[in-house]
Amino acid sequence: MTGIVCSLLLLALCTTGPARAQVPARSVDPDRLYDARDTLANARASAAAWTARLAEHPDDFDAAWKLARAAYWLGAHVPDRERRAEYERGLDAGRRAIALEPNRPEGRFWLAATMGAMAESFGLRAGIRYRGPVKRELEAVLKMAPAYLQGGADRALGRWYFRVPRLFGGSRQKAVEHLQRSLTYDSPNAASHFFLAEVYVAMGNDDEARRHLEHVLEAPETVEWGPEVREFKAKSRGLLDELRRR
Repeated sequence: MTGIVCSLLLLALCTTGPARAQVPARSVDPDRLYDARDTLANARASAAAWTARLAEHPDDFDAAWKLARAAYWLGAHVPDRERRAEYERGLDAGRRAIALEPNRPEGRFWLAATMGAMAESFGLRAGIRYRGPVKRELEAVLKMAPAYLQGGADRALGRWYFRVPRLFGGSRQKAVEHLQRSLTYDSPNAASHFFLAEVYVAMGNDDEARRHLEHVLEAPETVEWGPEVREFKAKSRGLLDELRRR
């Protein structure tokens, strides 16, 4: 029941370039800081800026969902003792975004991603608590904006169906269907290919898994999702090594 969405989203990834240096906080807007989030200090500064902006302007939808996104990233990269606080901050921000704009996908997607990360990080009780809400929020995103984050809702739902036990609604076949559908929006997407590879490994189809892992390694580079895709490429190399040793 853990890992429902996993680095969700997971969730919506493209590629990477070389690691960035820390961006000075002065005169740099929070979006630029977030773009350089692979340096943790930049991610912290971005989240702090969105937190301050939301405190000053409680009805600022962009500040709410961007804070949820930044807190999601931080929760996966800060020391363990800080993880829960970051995810809780992301949950609050995601809920605020939904309250402000219930018919837009951003708040719902990043709330689902953060709930999935909580389920992955904090054991069985968290998995039980968030399993249903994650699915509901992602299905809402799928209805209102299926192309959001290049098929992000399908990508995350594919992960949900794979990670959730069959007894509670999981299905490898549905995981494959959602992940393949996400590739219709972004065919080289590293996250979708990696998640498909994991499903095929679990299904005993190593040849198909290898094919998708090679797609991850060949994925083109972009600025928007560089840090995430670098991580998927490293995971793909590790999984390919495991398959070669079989």
